[in-house]
Amino acid sequence: MLKCQKCDRQATFHITDLIDGKPKELHLCEDCAQNFLTPSEEDTSDVMPAMAGLLAQHLAVGETADQLARLDQMRCPVCSITFLEFRKQGRLGCPHDYEFFSDELEPLLMNIHDQTHHIGKVPKRCPKGADQQTQLIRLRREMKEAIASENYERASQIRDEVKAIEVQLKTAEDGE
Repeated sequence: MLKCQKCDRQATFHITDLIDGKPKELHLCEDCAQNFLTPSEEDTSDVMPAMAGLLAQHLAVGETADQLARLDQMRCPVCSITFLEFRKQGRLGCPHDYEFFSDELEPLLMNIHDQTHHIGKVPKRCPKGADQQTQLIRLRREMKEAIASENYERASQIRDEVKAIEVQLKTAEDGE
């Protein structure tokens, strides 16, 4: 049993941090991990504006103030986060945001990670069909909107898409 490196309680979080390109392992209890992973007000005030400034640099090339204002109003159809909220918080709201804001995020990701797609490990508990689950959420919301606007033909098309995806997910589950 590993002990927390900060307070000697049982470590339940094992974090690998890259410092100067070398991995450093931290073993922390839940409380210490929360403190470690949650930036302090001081850190947030330093890091977030820097990130926002970096993002603004990438966006400002060839962009007018009107274009940036329109970009800030873009809203993810799944989680409803606006691009302005992302710029202020430095965090996206859901996995679909990477697709929805892809044109704006690609230069930023290339600058930070030298990659635009994930090439690392995936958690073992990661649900298979997570993209399909996200698509189901979006389609169900669209179906409700179609019904609310009395566009029943579109609602029935969406219903059929939902059923097809659910069948695919069920087939994948039965195959395991």
